[in-house]
Amino acid sequence: MAQKRDYYEILGISRDASEGELKKAYRKLAHQYHPDKNPGDKVSEEKFKEASEAYAILADTEKRAQYDRFGHAGVSGASDGFSVNIQDIFGDIFGDIFGQRKRRGGGQRGADLRYDLEVAFEEAAFGVEKEIKIQRHEACEACHGSGAKAGTRPETCRTCGGAGEVQMARGFFAISQTCPTCQGAGQVIAEVCTQCRGRRKRQVERELKVKIPAGIDEGTQLRMMGEGEGGLQGGQRGDLYVVIVIKPHPLFSREGDTVICDVPISFAEAALGATLEVPTLDGRVSMQVPAGTQPGTVFRLRKKGIPHLRASNKDARGDQLVRVQLEVPKRLSKKQKEALQEFANVSSEDCYPQHKGFFDKVKELFG
Repeated sequence: MAQKRDYYEILGISRDASEGELKKAYRKLAHQYHPDKNPGDKVSEEKFKEASEAYAILADTEKRAQYDRFGHAGVSGASDGFSVNIQDIFGDIFGDIFGQRKRRGGGQRGADLRYDLEVAFEEAAFGVEKEIKIQRHEACEACHGSGAKAGTRPETCRTCGGAGEVQMARGFFAISQTCPTCQGAGQVIAEVCTQCRGRRKRQVERELKVKIPAGIDEGTQLRMMGEGEGGLQGGQRGDLYVVIVIKPHPLFSREGDTVICDVPISFAEAALGATLEVPTLDGRVSMQVPAGTQPGTVFRLRKKGIPHLRASNKDARGDQLVRVQLEVPKRLSKKQKEALQEFANVSSEDCYPQHKGFFDKVKELFG
């Protein structure tokens, strides 16, 4: 007869491994070698059985102590007909193997909902309170969520005896699975509610107020706990996730807490300098453009940007960047053309250092 392998070696843990480490190691092996994931694979079935036996002994404090002192001889007979509570080990993730996610006790939690809320650029910057309308399912008022016709009650499921689960034999051990008759409810309905037709829920429209904090950005999700779908059998409600969508602004764009504004200026304003009235989130402000300003030059207006999200200091804000864009006139009158031609005639290369430098390099490279 082949000698049994060491239980600690089978699970790949040390002899002083904690209960959590023990459970984690077994969960990994059971998930890997479970017969339902490896149908017809005798090797995997044996490895699963071997790991289950090792866990059954080491998870029991007294049996583990006997095994540590005397080895397999100390637990001979104890490992025969061993029992492992698969559901307690795997919890919800065990549903990945058997295709079910039913939680025992506590009812079924309601589904989460999503609502895309469009706000103006200024509203996102300074904050606002919005009222929204959502469609969600709630417990039917006529049957109070039981699904049964008024004056009647759901009956205890005869298949599972009200447990919501049935024991299914799987080779050498038994597994709890959701009852196929009541789908885990533990009850069946003889006469269904005429309002919800036994579904226990009805779709309703609700109005909710949403507070948008100052400085919120595109795509941010605001979680409203308990405002999602209603639960079943006393289960808690789901949550509502409000996703922020910011409308494009005709003048401003945004990068984090920085506001960007492109301002067109004329050739004369760029060459001679000018005072511009620049738009900001707080209104128009005066900004000096020095003589000789080049296209694409960026000016910074301190603390004219987006307020920092949830900052304790209300004055904590980003900046505004003003990019000047040179606008070349498309149509010129005869007088304007003559004036520009006269300007060109009296202009020297020293007026355009970038122009001169560029073409000097062209001559060096291409002759």
